[in-house]
Amino acid sequence: MSALDQIKEVPRGDSPPHTSRAAIADNAVTHDFTGTHNSPQISPVLPGFRSNRGRHGSTASRISVDYFDPDGVQELRRTLTRMTTEGQEIADEVAQEPPATSSIDSKGSEASESTLAPQEGPFDFAKTLRDIVEKYAFLHTIGKRFNEVLYRRADADIKSRELGVLFEDLRVVGLGASASFQPTFGSTLNPLGIIGAIKAMRHPPLRNILTGFEGVVRPGEMLLVLGRPGSGCSTLLKILANQRAEYHAVEGHVDYDSFSPRAIEKHHRGDVQYSPEDDVHFPTLTVEQTIQFAATTRTPEVRLGGNTRKSFRIRMTDVLTTIFGLRHVKKTPVGDASIRGVSGGEKKRVSISEALATRSLITSWDNSTRGLDASTAVEFVRALRIATDTFRLTTIVSIYQAGESLYEMFDKVCLIYNGKMAYFGRADQARQYFMDMGYEPADRQTTADFLVAVTDPKGRTPRAGAVPPPPRNAAEFEAHYRKSDIKQQNMEDIAAYRREFVGQPTRVSAYRQSAWAEYAHHARITSSYTISIPMQLGYAGNSGIAIILGTTFLKLPESTSAYYSRGGILFFAIFLPALFAMSEIPALFSQRPIVERHKKAAMYHPFVEGLAMTLVDVPVTFATMVLYTIILYFLVKLQQTAGQFFIFFLIVFTVAITMKAFFRGLAAAFKAEAPAQAVAGILVLAMALYTGYTIPLISMIGALKWISYLNPLRWAFEAVMTNEFHTINGQCATLVPQGSDYNNFPAANKVCTVLGSMPGQTIVNGERFVELSFAYNQSHLWRNFGFCLAYGILFASILLILTEFNTGTAGQTSVTTFKRGSSTSAVQDSGPSTEEVDEKALQANHGTVNYEKSQSKGDLESTRALAQEQKMTDIFSWQNVNYVVPVSGGQHRQLLDDVSGYVSPGNLTALMGESGAGKTTLLNVLAERSGTGIITGNRFVNGQALPPDFQAQTGYCQQTDTHLPTMSVRESVYFSATMRQPASVPKAEKKAYTEQCLRMCGLEDFADAVVGSLGVELRKRTTIAVELAAKPKLLLFLDEPTSGLDSQSAWSIMSFLRSLADNGQAILCTIHQPSAELFYVFDRLLLLRKGGQTVFMGDIGPNATGLIHYFELNGSRACKPDENPAEFMLDVIGAGATASSDTDWHQVWLGSKEHGILLEDIEDIHSAGRSRPQVEATIHTEFATSWGHQIQVLFRREMIDKWRNPTYLMAKLTLNIIAGLFIGFTFFHSKNTLQGTQNKLFSIYMATILSVPASERLLQLSNQLQVPYIKMRSIYEIREQPSRMYAWSALVTSQLMVEIPLNIINSSIFFLCWYWTVGFDSNRGGYTYLFLSFLMPLSPALPQYYTTIATAVAAMSPNPQIAGILFSFLFSFVLTFNGVLQPYSQLNWWRWMYHLSPYTYLIEGLLGQAVGNQEISCAAKEFVSLEPPSGLSCGSYLQSFITQNGGYLINADATSGCQYCVFRTTNEWLLTRFNIRYSHRWRDVGIFCVFILFNTAAVYGLTYLRMHFSGILESIYNFFTSRKATRKTKHASAV
Repeated sequence: MSALDQIKEVPRGDSPPHTSRAAIADNAVTHDFTGTHNSPQISPVLPGFRSNRGRHGSTASRISVDYFDPDGVQELRRTLTRMTTEGQEIADEVAQEPPATSSIDSKGSEASESTLAPQEGPFDFAKTLRDIVEKYAFLHTIGKRFNEVLYRRADADIKSRELGVLFEDLRVVGLGASASFQPTFGSTLNPLGIIGAIKAMRHPPLRNILTGFEGVVRPGEMLLVLGRPGSGCSTLLKILANQRAEYHAVEGHVDYDSFSPRAIEKHHRGDVQYSPEDDVHFPTLTVEQTIQFAATTRTPEVRLGGNTRKSFRIRMTDVLTTIFGLRHVKKTPVGDASIRGVSGGEKKRVSISEALATRSLITSWDNSTRGLDASTAVEFVRALRIATDTFRLTTIVSIYQAGESLYEMFDKVCLIYNGKMAYFGRADQARQYFMDMGYEPADRQTTADFLVAVTDPKGRTPRAGAVPPPPRNAAEFEAHYRKSDIKQQNMEDIAAYRREFVGQPTRVSAYRQSAWAEYAHHARITSSYTISIPMQLGYAGNSGIAIILGTTFLKLPESTSAYYSRGGILFFAIFLPALFAMSEIPALFSQRPIVERHKKAAMYHPFVEGLAMTLVDVPVTFATMVLYTIILYFLVKLQQTAGQFFIFFLIVFTVAITMKAFFRGLAAAFKAEAPAQAVAGILVLAMALYTGYTIPLISMIGALKWISYLNPLRWAFEAVMTNEFHTINGQCATLVPQGSDYNNFPAANKVCTVLGSMPGQTIVNGERFVELSFAYNQSHLWRNFGFCLAYGILFASILLILTEFNTGTAGQTSVTTFKRGSSTSAVQDSGPSTEEVDEKALQANHGTVNYEKSQSKGDLESTRALAQEQKMTDIFSWQNVNYVVPVSGGQHRQLLDDVSGYVSPGNLTALMGESGAGKTTLLNVLAERSGTGIITGNRFVNGQALPPDFQAQTGYCQQTDTHLPTMSVRESVYFSATMRQPASVPKAEKKAYTEQCLRMCGLEDFADAVVGSLGVELRKRTTIAVELAAKPKLLLFLDEPTSGLDSQSAWSIMSFLRSLADNGQAILCTIHQPSAELFYVFDRLLLLRKGGQTVFMGDIGPNATGLIHYFELNGSRACKPDENPAEFMLDVIGAGATASSDTDWHQVWLGSKEHGILLEDIEDIHSAGRSRPQVEATIHTEFATSWGHQIQVLFRREMIDKWRNPTYLMAKLTLNIIAGLFIGFTFFHSKNTLQGTQNKLFSIYMATILSVPASERLLQLSNQLQVPYIKMRSIYEIREQPSRMYAWSALVTSQLMVEIPLNIINSSIFFLCWYWTVGFDSNRGGYTYLFLSFLMPLSPALPQYYTTIATAVAAMSPNPQIAGILFSFLFSFVLTFNGVLQPYSQLNWWRWMYHLSPYTYLIEGLLGQAVGNQEISCAAKEFVSLEPPSGLSCGSYLQSFITQNGGYLINADATSGCQYCVFRTTNEWLLTRFNIRYSHRWRDVGIFCVFILFNTAAVYGLTYLRMHFSGILESIYNFFTSRKATRKTKHASAV
């Protein structure tokens, strides 16, 4: 008798027989995990695999493998079936299968591995597919025999692997309290706060997150984890996925079969993975590339008959994209918030495919359906069910608002109540368990909603007269569970699993042998990674600036007049590539979450990503630097020899690679981007100062000179300087003496004024010049290059080390913060827990509990407040509304098609439909918030035209809950009240109404909580309160108010909306497919299908009977007694990506009597309404309050926002102090020598351009202003502008005004740290302070010019990144052409930019005042020595020259060795070198003010264009197109 004959078929739902592991191994037979049939296991298996690992008694729904792509799976089946026909011996050993179905049977349907073509013989497609993927055998040609697929693994001696998880006495301890006070700038500087922070670091507060958890999840099983937000669902998923790093302690036992968590982490990390809520992928990679990359990093070494790695990953990708319906988007980018890609549901399936491609055996999916509508969420779980069944995975999922069809796909469920386990067992027994406990589900309430509801004291419904009384708190729920039969079943399951799979050395050995057999030849067998490091590596605007700089320093002459300019261009040649390398910081942080996830999936070592980036940079940087250096080198006309050019290129290229590694390594050292950017800004300043150009090595003070030796740019600068100057012998441009009086004197009696000149010579050796000026030597060239190379290797090594061990990001804890000074008790640790409250209630009732739902004090206050609210009496209606928008290619798309309806006071109307049906579009059109497009149809109030201030008389609650995060709830609501209620309403009345809104929305206890720290439900309540504060008289619109909420929070929000409607509010609300309980809350329904066509509009009826009868009477299937009516109606009309309907329900609606009744009702409303007076405008101006009042309120809000953002203010303060002291001590007590005067020049210049190195980056200088400006503008555009709260000009004015006091304070601090440290005269400080504090764009102080130009750039930019790029580009012009880097006399044709640069006047004013009208005392080496003609003294010989050109002699009576200083006064030096006049200093102030006014006007002008034309480019386009249209109209009229 064959092994197949010896094994009996087991009915579905029963446990598999207790066959010994030896018998299974000997007979090479495995029990199928669904319990429907037995099939041969050809390849050896691990002892015990697929024995007692079946889904014990599970009745979970099965999903057909061809659910998403029937055609693709059919094609794949034919391919594999053809393979089997070539090996009939396989068919003789494969068991017969029942026919497949491509539909879903919710209870006991056919298994997902059923054959797809029974007429073609005994072929089990899903089983074969599982063998293919699990056994890693893909045919690279159709002609290969199918038996190779099954027998290849046996020949290779690779055993199949499966992994379950068992946990007992699990306890997780976390850090931090649940509430605290909002940090402010004042609290940050408070010494007591600092001491408290130190104490908290030493003795952090601890809290139990999970306690007493136990259970087991076997391969082929799906566990659903349920609980309210904050109960610990995410923590349990992370712990079971072996993600423990973020927790203080994890106690108890967690076993992955016979492996400990430590062993899994060290050796098999990729087999256990955690998938967060958000789909984290490289957005620019296509779906195919994403899956192929995952498959490549986990490709086994042994494959079918010489099958290549490339063939393997292609076959793997084909199978996965076919199963999960992704073939049509294989070439589409995955996308993210800024890059358009696949849809949300498709992105979820990409995540599943990636997990399968990496062959994860245990995967936790944390709230992965967030943001998806119900139909897409169901499709996501169906995909998980297919993957779990087909590939025998262990799947753990947490989901909010799980529908019944979704719930039925799970085998087990775990319910968490405040960190304690209230239930763990079979999913199909959970509902009855809690009903037996004494709680009753609401009518048609889904099981998942019912389970979560019993953990909410306000959401559960105890059965009247239940004896004994049901549990009330988490401890009692846990105690009840521990005494139950469910707990006993769980313990028996755990014990059985432990006996067979835990503590078995043979299993560990077999598992490791299976894993090791897949490893690449060069991979360590102790590693978690399948492929070797070399394999991982294999998988894993410069030219514009060059043109500007090249033309600025165009064709420098070799005379000494260009020596200064030549040094400047060489400095920028190496500094700019280093500066641009700062862009690596945000790039690294943007991809760090992806690398972290890949690390946890054991796809590759994180350091490999860093090394791969570095290696990829080599050819990319090489190409860009070739272009950069060629343009720059030959435009400037540096030394025209091949050797010198290639040395120059080599050094610049090395610097670019080195600095990229430096900034990446710096970013790798930090968990968050903000501190990395701050440190980078200071280090860039240090590099710029200590390169040796702004201040030579010989002039650096000893205490800071060591910085230059740590600066790689210092060595590179010396190398390029000596490389350039060692072949230069420059013709002297200025001889002493010269002029008509000295033409007859020989050259022996003259000398060049350039440092390094020799008496009697008109040629100055460049090598001598750099040696005396900078202490550089040509012999050090290759030594310096070696230092650059060494630094590059060092930085790259640091990058690799830090990247390997620091891949995480700064954690964010869900802590509710409160405004400082508030008297809330939530922050106090002594606040009573839920259990204590319930216990006190029990004692108050003498041991009995009143189980009838009672209202708390807050509920009663809310009810009273609602009763006081003025009732609405006007009816809003619309008729035949159409909306058409333009699409690409000159086409148009109709989004709404003749939609009619009305919303009456006291009714809660739902607006529903599948994704893409036009729900939000209709809401926006009705609320007059739509953008481009053509709207036709009519909208009325009481049958009459809308009032002019319709938007002001309605409220609109957006789905996104957009608020200023630093404001408290009370402040946000009051801001809305004071801005949107008429100015005639007294301030006290507005404050009183604010408190009433807080009571109505149940926000009294959280009135002082900071909005940005609130949970989803409280933020949604805040949004509603903000809209109610405006006292809407006509209507309240809400867009998806339950999106992202758990079932209880959703019920809470809908109950509140029901209360509003019952008290006279008219509400129109879009909502995704709700539970039946939520659906019953609505009075009326407007149902749309794709294309914006109406399917139903009318009363829902009690328990949705009216809706159900409508569809059933018009030919739909019957609604099941326990079916959710919302899901029923959407299923009937064919909503969803994979559903369809044979009935045109839009035409059915148009022909129905209900449609006629609706039209009659609308006409009746219009007739009755037109007999009443027309609704008048409550606001007769554009806004409710005056422009001055708006500025006053906005200014206060801006100041509060800045004060509560200590990061913003501390960054400015810290950078001012550090930069002021750093620059000051770098040029410490500069003397009045020529070099000292130049040092003073560069101290001023560096102070003014400190903004440049960091202007591109977040939290650095310009972006310190631009980022909050753009964020505030986004809040205005998204919520406040459509609500007509205030004018955009008031926002811009307040944004500019709020920076003034901050600028004065920060500039004053910088001035105090910098001015006297450099050594400027005290009696000249007033002018400098004026320029610094009120006018100049000083570094981090951001005063008025800097504020206005940065804001102007932000006004034209869509996001901070674009603003940073534009600002850097525009500011490069401002800084380059001010006459410092390249003197005015050398600017050539760029001189017109010199006069347009505001920095020209800034530098002239500051420098002229600070160092002008002073005498120069040359240092000994700065004197030029020359020999006078025989018989003449130095004074008599040079008297005429000095009179005409200035300068002075120190030995006028000498007859030889005349010591001449070129300049006597600083005025001579400033005018000759930089075209700066001391007398222009006050003129410069006036001109600079003109620039400030121009920038201010630009801010308003650019903002106006954006507000009215949605972008500058679009406005220009609209301008020309409108003119063209006007001309056509005139022409047509003439004709």
